Amino acid sequence: MTQSPVTSTRNVVILGHTGSGKTSLIDAILFHAKQNDRLGLTANGTSMADWTEEERERKISIFAKPFHIRTTTKEGQTLDLTLLDTPGYLDLFGQAVAAARVADAALIAIDAVSGIQVGSIRAWRLCEALKLPCGIVITGLDKENARFDTVLTAIQQAWGRKCVPVELPTHNRQAIIDILAEGKVPDELAEEAEAAMGVLEEDAAEEDEALLEKYLSGEHLNHDELTAGLRVAVKLRHLVPVFETEALKGVGVSELLDEVSRLFPSPLDRELLDAGGKPVKVDPDAPFCGLVWRSVNDPFIGQLQFVRVFGGTLRADSEVLNMDKNQKERIGPLHLFNGKKDETVGVATAGHIVALAKLKATGTNHTLCAPGSDILLPPIQFPQPVMSVAVVPKTQGDDDKIGIGLHRVVEEDPTLHLERNTETHELILSGMGDIHLDIAVSRMRKRSNVDVDLQIPKVAYKETVTGRGEGHYKHKKQSGGRGQYGEVYLKVEARDAEDPEWFVNEVVGGAIPRNFIPAVEKGVLEGLHRGVLAGFPVINAKVRITDGTYHDVDSSEVAFKIAGSRAFSDGAVKARPVLLEPIMTMTITIPEQYMGDITGDLNHRRGRILGIDVNAGMQTITAEAPQAEIFRYAAELRSLTQGQGVFEASFARYDSVPAQIAQKIIASAVKHEHTDE
Repeated sequence: MTQSPVTSTRNVVILGHTGSGKTSLIDAILFHAKQNDRLGLTANGTSMADWTEEERERKISIFAKPFHIRTTTKEGQTLDLTLLDTPGYLDLFGQAVAAARVADAALIAIDAVSGIQVGSIRAWRLCEALKLPCGIVITGLDKENARFDTVLTAIQQAWGRKCVPVELPTHNRQAIIDILAEGKVPDELAEEAEAAMGVLEEDAAEEDEALLEKYLSGEHLNHDELTAGLRVAVKLRHLVPVFETEALKGVGVSELLDEVSRLFPSPLDRELLDAGGKPVKVDPDAPFCGLVWRSVNDPFIGQLQFVRVFGGTLRADSEVLNMDKNQKERIGPLHLFNGKKDETVGVATAGHIVALAKLKATGTNHTLCAPGSDILLPPIQFPQPVMSVAVVPKTQGDDDKIGIGLHRVVEEDPTLHLERNTETHELILSGMGDIHLDIAVSRMRKRSNVDVDLQIPKVAYKETVTGRGEGHYKHKKQSGGRGQYGEVYLKVEARDAEDPEWFVNEVVGGAIPRNFIPAVEKGVLEGLHRGVLAGFPVINAKVRITDGTYHDVDSSEVAFKIAGSRAFSDGAVKARPVLLEPIMTMTITIPEQYMGDITGDLNHRRGRILGIDVNAGMQTITAEAPQAEIFRYAAELRSLTQGQGVFEASFARYDSVPAQIAQKIIASAVKHEHTDE
């Protein structure tokens, strides 16, 4: 790869709802740039973008992938373009988050028939959160029911008048007219083009005092002035240019690339700050810094780390420093991937994405920089999992294989979490939805050659006390020789969660010698862990040791530990114990027409609605619901909303379980305990 100036470099992520035409657009661009000798199609498995085995089987994008092309615009400008394809499926949004974090601009694909969907809104919000310059590309204008004007109006109503078309489709939809190009506009589009150009000229003028003065004096901006002003407007998110394509016909592809070159920022145009908020130089002569945004286990090359070069120059056969691990790494060849095609290059500069093989200590979200540098880049903020399953081996003895296999899958996807629940003793895999988890388990099965069952996880219930109770137990055992003796009196009461003192020794007069008090505390801890209702740990309880007796010969730590444990159980039963369950805070985004179904379903799940907000025609519901009721909510929400609903969930607190439900849980726990015995 010959070196091109950073000013010619563009790094663009393509975002949008599933089915919005992102992958088709990528394939059309790759075909146009002669990276592929035919137009790839997802439907028949020839897509250059969706090339992995999993993607071909499911016919959806699963992974974020970089593609690199070099082309020349109609104005003779070199365009050194890195495109990042992302999944539109909502379960796989973490891939889009990572790709957007390492891009300099975004294209949000919106289908000309379906219009704005939940995935479109999620993409828009992601760009807002990252302050990422973006444009909108309306796709599928060749479809029978496509309506450009209708979709454009919806876009402007949702996101404002700053969404302005810089291209217009002809009425027969056979061509896309670039109104910023220095060429004649067809008569049929003259009025629309003039209106759009008026808005664009005003937007450009507002970014520069000299241009504004010229514009206000009644003069028109020339082509170079207009382009310069609009580029600043796009960089500052004051303008969101709207493009159009008919990817399967190749219509609008070259015009889109021209506009990306003309309007989107280069890496030099964007301010780069380190994790401490300090500016970082990005020009090729600056110290190298880059961020690992994706890890892949390639069957032929091995572990690959995809790095976005943010500043300086990365060279093959060099040494870099992993700032997160404070460990040096030796860099071999730089791999430039286009689908399955792998090209090795010698250097990469700001804006480029290359893959590095066989790094020893580096993983996703690690910063690599030049030795002697201290640059640490802000990490990617991945979304939290919303759905969990318990992974159970079908064959005894496969636990270790399953754990190793899943760990490898989780290493490649930071939105997957794997843990052994210490309370329920289950291996819990958490992700963004049932499809996400199914893909992860399928990959583990293929790699490890083991099979598993997926079950709804057990709820980690807790117990607490709501009143006060006095407990007593005398442990006395004599069977010849030295016996066991320890007697404990105590009080159990509710404790404020902010009170750090849960165990208080109020014994006076040496009724229990001080050297036995730690043994009593250990016994009480055992009782807390064992619970008194259904075997769940007791929280927010305070225990006061008030009295007891001992024997000069027979008393021991073991005796007082047993007495403390049994005395606690006696007191806790009298202190009005209740069962607690984890309560989750949920944020649910749905189209308005499903509002009644969702609120009714939440009521059925013992949910409580806290608030409702409206954004771009979508309803966002904030609610609380018990964790036990939402383990399968990701799949059920998709069913209720025809795939258009999304939600996020986070732990809020523990709260009392309603009496009737608590009785069933306790009965089941007691029955299970007897069965195990």
